[in-house]
Amino acid sequence: MPMSNRGSGPQSSTATAVSATGLRKSYGDKLVLDGIDLNIPAGSVFALLGPNGAGKTTAVKILSTLIAAGPGSGEIHVSGHDLAADPQSVRAAIGVTGQFSAVDGLITGEENMLLMADLHHLSRRDGRRTAAELLERFDLTAAAKKPASTYSGGMKRRLDLAMTLVGNPRIIFLDEPTTGLDPRSRHNMWQIIRELVADGATVFLTTQYLEEADQLADRIAVLSDGRIAAEGTADELKRLIPGGHVRLRFTDPAVYRAAADALGEATRDDEALSLSMPSDGSQRELRSLLDWLDSAGVEADELTVHTPDLDDVFFALTSDAAAPRQSKETVR
Repeated sequence: MPMSNRGSGPQSSTATAVSATGLRKSYGDKLVLDGIDLNIPAGSVFALLGPNGAGKTTAVKILSTLIAAGPGSGEIHVSGHDLAADPQSVRAAIGVTGQFSAVDGLITGEENMLLMADLHHLSRRDGRRTAAELLERFDLTAAAKKPASTYSGGMKRRLDLAMTLVGNPRIIFLDEPTTGLDPRSRHNMWQIIRELVADGATVFLTTQYLEEADQLADRIAVLSDGRIAAEGTADELKRLIPGGHVRLRFTDPAVYRAAADALGEATRDDEALSLSMPSDGSQRELRSLLDWLDSAGVEADELTVHTPDLDDVFFALTSDAAAPRQSKETVR
């Protein structure tokens, strides 16, 4: 897996961008958020994972003042402001890019930017300067005079994010920002997010792309059944899930049988001529295993190492079997 740029932005050991205690929300009899806690350091990327309907978008809408939290929710602070007592100050500090583009396809990219500048009460001169700078930053200058309806999906998402940045927000909520984008456009968006964090912004990201969270997030929370089932760094979450193993594959059935006899505790797959042994994938354990195989005279045609990834974490924590009101696991 390519190396990620997690933690590339300036971190603060004391400043908190978003904090919430006991965040709740119901729609009628349907409980969507069942008392979740958040503590997101400034200058970091926080990713909220969960299946469709888990409540990710609801959490974003509450924290960005678009809807009210439910009765009994504890205190919520965004950029140091009390969400309930001072929502206007919260709105002034944040930017939001939702699942669905806010771009108006009937006007040009530049006009979309200038409209946003007007909404932020920028002067005509400052609005044009800000629009020009952001269009250049997002590689949209050449298309600035064209109707936004002619933009590709990736261009529309870049324009959407550029519009979000007109007010220079320090906390940016990105609700599934790369949904529907091709791999190249998705990677371009990742680089933009890294640059925002490098400039000191805090990013609250919801996504269904597990690789996206793995690549970008300093901390990840998995939302399941209205609660945060687990929270930690990507590596910490992976260590929560058992199932790491080394797989030996053979082409000669006789060699396979001899190896299976020598490795009595290995799990056999007679059809695939493969043996699996539990392993944490560490270099020390692999070296020990290889030394043992040499001493036993076992030579496999193929050796592969499987360590749990975020896919395993996601499926284990959000499956129906895992859902019965588990308590939150926080890895420190």
